[in-house]
Amino acid sequence: MTTRRRKFYGWGYEGDTVSAAEVAEFEQAWTKLLGVNSFVPVPFPTVDEIKVRAPRISIPAALSTICTDDKYDRLYHTYGAGTVDVALALRREFRNPPDVIAYPRTEQDVFDLFDWCGRNGYALVPYGGGTSVVGGVNPPDHDRYRGIVTVDMQHFDKVLEVDLASQSARIQAGVLGPSLEAQLKPHGLTLRFFLQAWEFSSLGGWIATRAAGHFATAYTQIDDHVQSLRVLTPSGVVQPKRFPVSGAGPNPDRLFLGSEGALGIISEAWIRLHRRPKFRAMNTIRFKDYERGVEATRLLSQSGLNPSNARLIEREEAAYTGSSDGSFDILVLGFESSDHTVEHRMRRALEICEQCGGTWDVAPRGSGVDRDEDAKNWRDKFIRGPYLREYAIARGVMRETMETAIPWAGFAALRDHVKAETHRAIREVTGRPGSVTCRFTHIYPDGPAPYFTWFAYGNKQRIPEQYMAIKRIAEQAMVDAGGTVTHHHALGRDHRPWYDKERPELFCTVIRGAKATLDPQQILNPGVLFDPS
Repeated sequence: MTTRRRKFYGWGYEGDTVSAAEVAEFEQAWTKLLGVNSFVPVPFPTVDEIKVRAPRISIPAALSTICTDDKYDRLYHTYGAGTVDVALALRREFRNPPDVIAYPRTEQDVFDLFDWCGRNGYALVPYGGGTSVVGGVNPPDHDRYRGIVTVDMQHFDKVLEVDLASQSARIQAGVLGPSLEAQLKPHGLTLRFFLQAWEFSSLGGWIATRAAGHFATAYTQIDDHVQSLRVLTPSGVVQPKRFPVSGAGPNPDRLFLGSEGALGIISEAWIRLHRRPKFRAMNTIRFKDYERGVEATRLLSQSGLNPSNARLIEREEAAYTGSSDGSFDILVLGFESSDHTVEHRMRRALEICEQCGGTWDVAPRGSGVDRDEDAKNWRDKFIRGPYLREYAIARGVMRETMETAIPWAGFAALRDHVKAETHRAIREVTGRPGSVTCRFTHIYPDGPAPYFTWFAYGNKQRIPEQYMAIKRIAEQAMVDAGGTVTHHHALGRDHRPWYDKERPELFCTVIRGAKATLDPQQILNPGVLFDPS
């Protein structure tokens, strides 16, 4: 168990605070966005003031060294890191905490937990870093289960083997982003999978949810880095052989990518890595005409240049982060390499942007860290976002992000529809206007991954209900316009209603069959892919 405890109601460790100056800066920004002149926060909760139901499970002596029903541990594992999670915690509502938290140290510990839960009718929820924003680690609320055991994989945190020649490593799935990079650094290798939740999310969580990371093109999702998995299931171990690639039938590893702990627990994986970059260039391109910025980004996605960063950000969001005066949209553009200078690629990318009306101030340089001020402002605000969530919600400020993917031909209509419907939902639910913006997080030759951010000011006592009312309308608009329900935030329990309609029903029958074989007692994370029968 960690010596420094994480907050049970928000982001980061206990004792981590946001400075009064930073809060004031964001309050000023929220005032501009939402027209609210003053903010009176509700206080953050303490462990002692929370009432929680007694555990329904007695820990057997054989598992007592790896299991606990400590109150803090149960509170901490009740929620993920989404807006509703934090809002319910600030409301002091912990109605469905797990009964027991397990911290296995060996694979045999995991199999012993499978056996215990299966024999007694307990649900078992795999837990990596707990950063799900879609209800992926929240205990299920199904009458068929007599109790809930959350299995925290934090002790599976080692890089076990490094293959320098193949530029890959065998890594335990419970390792968090910073520890993973620290262990790879002496070998000159990096995964460079820097998603926003990198600091507190785990390799196993990235794989189980098909997360997307640092690269805006080429190596966008964790799928692109997985060589092979080792998965523990109640029926045994699934461990395909490790190959660079194989054409031998359906790929067994792909069954578990995106399975969200419903088919097994990933204990380790062989992962493709990168040499640490030595050459970088970054620039911010300004567009007065948003549509021409979209066209430039499309051309870049189809150019073969493969920028590491290519995030087109609307002017309202850019202004919020101090990267625009509100009169232009920005494209944060970057290249990197461990082998060669990237000046030639940046030059060609800028030529494409110039053809579409783009302008810029900073000349690209091919080595060292070249990060202009506009890009730095946006990046800093992006990284700080999770730390501000509980402070925003305590003040009645709701902030949600929704991401999708769609072919280029459908993007303009999707953007217009989602923004109009989300604005309408915010006004209907809160009685006042809000903010809705769009940016690209990742781009592909056949389409972008639009990422919508909305802000609304709500009733501090009704944030969960107001938030979900807005989210349902906004998500439905996104799906109605032809987008997927998620590009990289996963399904969890929040996105299930739309996933049920997106996936072919016959495919669901196939996955149910796989679960019946791998998890015959249906104990593993019930409700994320489909409801237990």
